[in-house]
Amino acid sequence: MRRSRIFQVGTAIALAVTALPFGGPATAADPTVINIETGTIRGIQANGVVSFKGIPYAAPPVGKLRWREPQPVKHWRGMRDAGKFGPECMQTDSVPKSEDCLTLNVWKPADGKPPLPVMVWIYGGALVHGQTSLYPGDNLARQGVVVVSMNYRMGRLGFFAHPALLAETPKELHGNYGYMDQRAALQWVQHNIAAFGGDPKQVTIFGESAGGGSVLVHLTSPLSRGLFQRVILESPGIPTPRDKVVGLTEFGVAQQMVLDYTKSLGVTGSGRKVLKALRSLSAEKLTESTDAKAEVAALSAGKPISGVAGSIIDGKLVVETPEAAIAAGRWAKVPVIIGANDRDLPVGAANSKDELFAIFGASADEARKLYDPNGDQSLDELKQQVFADRTMTEPARHLADLVAKAGQPVWLYRFSYVAEALRGNPAWKGTLHGFEIPYTFNLPAGGERQGDGRRQKNGRPRQRLLGGVRQDRRSKRRRAAAMAAASAWRRYHHQLHQ
Repeated sequence: MRRSRIFQVGTAIALAVTALPFGGPATAADPTVINIETGTIRGIQANGVVSFKGIPYAAPPVGKLRWREPQPVKHWRGMRDAGKFGPECMQTDSVPKSEDCLTLNVWKPADGKPPLPVMVWIYGGALVHGQTSLYPGDNLARQGVVVVSMNYRMGRLGFFAHPALLAETPKELHGNYGYMDQRAALQWVQHNIAAFGGDPKQVTIFGESAGGGSVLVHLTSPLSRGLFQRVILESPGIPTPRDKVVGLTEFGVAQQMVLDYTKSLGVTGSGRKVLKALRSLSAEKLTESTDAKAEVAALSAGKPISGVAGSIIDGKLVVETPEAAIAAGRWAKVPVIIGANDRDLPVGAANSKDELFAIFGASADEARKLYDPNGDQSLDELKQQVFADRTMTEPARHLADLVAKAGQPVWLYRFSYVAEALRGNPAWKGTLHGFEIPYTFNLPAGGERQGDGRRQKNGRPRQRLLGGVRQDRRSKRRRAAAMAAASAWRRYHHQLHQ
């Protein structure tokens, strides 16, 4: 319930990771040139940060490698330029994109003393869209971490389970090609991040929305063990920590969805012939009608987009639901930060208040008293509150409960900070889905853009919001005391909400 006492957090997400002791070897003579397993790259140094972008971590998944496990990158000769982002993976968004998209990016502090902790970002977008270029890691790297972000396959190119694929390569993983890409990037980090001054034994993976759901998948996947030591889940979805809210697709169901989709394209049959026909389809054709708005609407209605299976239980990488895995103790057992925003994403549909409160079953009357005590709330407002709680807020607390019960460290937050430039607008009643990300990356400084694309009007926002503390109009002494108290972010304990 939104009325539960849940901790709030701002940049503590980053500070919780950077508060680690570290030291190590000196930096190279030319910090922009680094040798990795597949060759030499040259990045760019600016404003105290050295960045390397567009680094291939897997072979291009094109031609016969479409719908295959990520394959090794071929070694290149000479110096490879790593000064700009590679193309995004295929999606409907109007961005530079390509099916040849499996690249990652690294930011490191120019004066950092290795080994530095590492943070690996997985972007969200309902597993149908998303771009690493939206999340520059420069400011986060300045806090003393090595930051990594990666592209991964999405939509029908990333989550696709045609029976002929299993017959073609029976010993490979199938279905969740996007998750396989993420795992391949995490393996790349283990093999290469020390060259950037990063510590492969101090890796935190963090993501928002479907990126947070991806983190949840790796947290519970037996094949991702040992690739990270901490996780941060920001409003995790697809899957959520509650299987009945936004869950996983059974492999057989995913196969049938793909067969129905390919039949609609006039592609039928089996074996190599059907795969040749499918691989001859353009990437643009395969991404048609898979925009994020359509996917959220489909999830709300419980009617998937044709051929879009989302997260799939494949039996190897994804063996069971994350909820079942954590409850049974079959997970990585690492420290966890998880939370949601106070006006997060509502996924669900209802045409009346009675239909809306019916989802609470025997507790419908109690829920109505909590959400609509006077009976004067609009249906739209109630849907926002109820479905956001059902999709994001309660599942986040549920996961925190499971982790705490297992005796593992977990911190729960609720992010409610609204940028000063937006506070006078009555349309902004709280922090929307994804609007904590600029604070995660330490982005909203004077003149930089907020999460909605607007420029911040009031200079640097009150950004050190540990525990939700606002510094406005406080004396220096009170601000210092509030910050000190907020910095001691207490671990979540299940009994706090009994």
